Amino acid sequence: MMKNSDRNILLWGLTLCFAVLMSVPYIVPHTGFLALFGIVPLLMMERIASLSGTRRVWIFHYAGFLLWNAITTFWVCNATVGGGIFASVANAFQMSVIFGLFRFSKKYLSGALPYIFLAVTWIAWERAYFDAEISWPWLVLGNAFAGSIRTVQWYEFTGTLGGSLWIWAANLSLFGIMTALSDGRWNGWNIKAKCAAAGGYAILLLFPAVTSAVMFGKYEEKPDPLEFIALQPNIDPYNKFQALSQQQQNAILEEMAEKSLRDRKNDSTAAPLLLLAPETFTNDVIVNDITASRTYRRFASFLKDYPGVNMIFGASSYEYINSPERPSHTARQVREGRWVESHNSALMTDGSGRHEIFHKNKLVVAVEKTPYPAVFCRIDDMLGGVMGRCIGQDSISVLHCVDPRNGESIPVGCAICYESVYGEYYTGYVRKGAKVMAIITNDAWWGNTPGYRQHLRYASLRAIETRRSIARCANTGISAMIDQRGVIHDPSKWWEKDVVKGTLNMNDELTFFVRFGDVTGRVCTFVFWLLAAALVVRLVVRKRQ
Repeated sequence: MMKNSDRNILLWGLTLCFAVLMSVPYIVPHTGFLALFGIVPLLMMERIASLSGTRRVWIFHYAGFLLWNAITTFWVCNATVGGGIFASVANAFQMSVIFGLFRFSKKYLSGALPYIFLAVTWIAWERAYFDAEISWPWLVLGNAFAGSIRTVQWYEFTGTLGGSLWIWAANLSLFGIMTALSDGRWNGWNIKAKCAAAGGYAILLLFPAVTSAVMFGKYEEKPDPLEFIALQPNIDPYNKFQALSQQQQNAILEEMAEKSLRDRKNDSTAAPLLLLAPETFTNDVIVNDITASRTYRRFASFLKDYPGVNMIFGASSYEYINSPERPSHTARQVREGRWVESHNSALMTDGSGRHEIFHKNKLVVAVEKTPYPAVFCRIDDMLGGVMGRCIGQDSISVLHCVDPRNGESIPVGCAICYESVYGEYYTGYVRKGAKVMAIITNDAWWGNTPGYRQHLRYASLRAIETRRSIARCANTGISAMIDQRGVIHDPSKWWEKDVVKGTLNMNDELTFFVRFGDVTGRVCTFVFWLLAAALVVRLVVRKRQ
């Protein structure tokens, strides 16, 4: 009989092992395979605790989830200490609730059903989390393969939640074999059963990875090039306007663009090119009167000398509304009868003076967005207006790069920063017609931590899911070109002024994931509700007996 102290050491050791194994794939590239058995220590901890009658098991699994969140996303504290702590604590709490429901289901469901319930509940939660008012899906299990893209080329069919399902299936299969060995059931199986169990597990591990490797090797992009230049001005966002005026920042960017475009000046025969500047580069754009922006006028004037060059730049934009009463919960009062709404926007222009604007939809909670505005905007008013109140568009729209030689308009999707974490949402750009994607971002808030590297790698998953090339422009890095297989080309260095040039192929074909959306998440959600109903029925029947 194991002593309580020895048992607790074992339980804590397994909990720590789980947290480390599940954290490494999000931090170290090419280690996604660890997630395929990283949950097993947590399942072992739960089994040992249950068999030994250990009380307050929630402490162990909550601690494991909290460590996993802290190790992988501690860098959020560099931008906001309170927000970083809340993100880890709250996200771990949700994970722990799911695990607690699994432990509860073991009282009423038998055999493998509680473990299936655990997997589908987790994936159903991940899917719901993408659309929640307070959303932080950074640690979706399928994101563990963001640095191991050669193993998940089939995301074009399943999306990221297909990776989550693979991880759960692999972990539960291995755990099943281990428990069969530990309780002696394995010895009672005949040779065919043993071969089926071992062979099934091997196929589960190898088939997705081998299939992906074949897809990676055989995938060929159709030649349909568009040139890109991503300008990385490397301006410290914490000291953005204290050290430099907007006009000085514009001058820096214009000088970088001019050096990059010297061979195209006044060349009316040049092919179209898209120039990118990072998220929130300027703060002088008024949605009601875009042409009043000095930044817009300067860039539009500059582009007159460069036929065929289009430009996307990020802007903190504002829309003024005249109304005797507050027009919305998020509006801030400027003066009596005058209100302002804020946006995080991408603005497209060229030398002709045309312009298009898109407002970011997936906004960072508290920093950009006040959740449940009917309630929290009132609280925020009492606190002096400390939360962000940006609002997004009602639906996704694309921007258009124009070729002046033939008037052809090329639809380009522009995801702004955090939007590149949301797989099914991101497909909306492609369904709207985008043949190629741009991502503009500003990752400097987190400092030189794993955060900006994780964010870059998540863009690779979006490229695979949609088979759309991506030009990524980041204020302080990492800017890069990403092909349709998710391979990152010519990445810039962190915290250095840089210019990244590249030619990316466009694509107008739709992947299964783009056409049909997150089938994996929907199926798992359906199975979750079936098992939840079965659990309720068992609970009611048990109480009546």
